[in-house]
Amino acid sequence: MPIDYILNAFATLFVTIDPVGLAPLVLALTAGARPEMRRAMAVRASIIAFLVLIAFAFVGAGILTFLGISMPAFRIAGGLLLFWIAFEMVFEKPKSATGDKGGHADVAVGHPQPIGEDIRHLAVFPIAIPFLAGPGAISATILLAADAHSALTMATLVLIIAAIIGLSFAIFLAADRIDRYLGDTGRNVLTRLLGVLLASLAVQFVADGVKAIMA
Repeated sequence: MPIDYILNAFATLFVTIDPVGLAPLVLALTAGARPEMRRAMAVRASIIAFLVLIAFAFVGAGILTFLGISMPAFRIAGGLLLFWIAFEMVFEKPKSATGDKGGHADVAVGHPQPIGEDIRHLAVFPIAIPFLAGPGAISATILLAADAHSALTMATLVLIIAAIIGLSFAIFLAADRIDRYLGDTGRNVLTRLLGVLLASLAVQFVADGVKAIMA
């Protein structure tokens, strides 16, 4: 198995997923949550993202072809979903971060309740999909799997995906410490700044998808 494949696969997935860049976004989306809730969310999101990427590594190309879905179309859909999240972050207090309803409202006032549905939903969308297992990561995984011409190479790809998702999990856990130093004002400023950046990323997803379709 060539070492250049290992290096290329790790670099491609690391840059595509960008766990370091995702940490502030996760922090902003889960502002006000207790540390144990954020840990549970990180575990759930990491497991879901890992399973999604592994599934696409083995059967992704076949599934998309069978359903008649192109990767540019998938990028456009992911970009629109990301833009919706960014809009909430910039123009209003996100329900996921302020406890507007359900069990997460108790997070804001410190009531010892179990993990609310808002946290569970955040773990699935947008953190697992499309932050961790987004269109870029899925397309990269499919391309890398196509270059894996042996069982050993495919097993190596699975280990690389697991390593990057594990690194993302560790970085998400470290976000708790960052939250202690921000405070409410810093968190509000960070949320809105990241919302603008996320909106730009979402528009780029859509633009890339549109250009690919037009081409």
